[in-house]
Amino acid sequence: MEDILTYKGFIGSVHFSADDKVFHGKIEGIDDLVTFEGNTADGLVKAFHEEVDDYVELCKAQNKEPLRSYKGSFNVCISPELHRKAVVTAKTMGLTLNRFVQAVIEKELAHAGIKP
Repeated sequence: MEDILTYKGFIGSVHFSADDKVFHGKIEGIDDLVTFEGNTADGLVKAFHEEVDDYVELCKAQNKEPLRSYKGSFNVCISPELHRKAVVTAKTMGLTLNRFVQAVIEKELAHAGIKP
């Protein structure tokens, strides 16, 4: 995937400001706002790594989990026709819609080389 950085299980967004001539981003998937920036691509990566390391240390000092926890449920907005097709397909497979969506996500993660 483009426009992201990964380090120690953290994801960082990547953006470029033409006005400021600087790369910048933020750590995604955490409950806090942690940003980083650099004048070069290498500088941006270095800043991201430093911010992740600092954030992990801060969380450790505060006895706080660094990564956001997830409930395991979420809303997905899709077209009514896609919704109908998904329900019909799930039913014909003997699955609930939730189990069907979970199976599709697991399949796509495995296809991407990520253990579900």
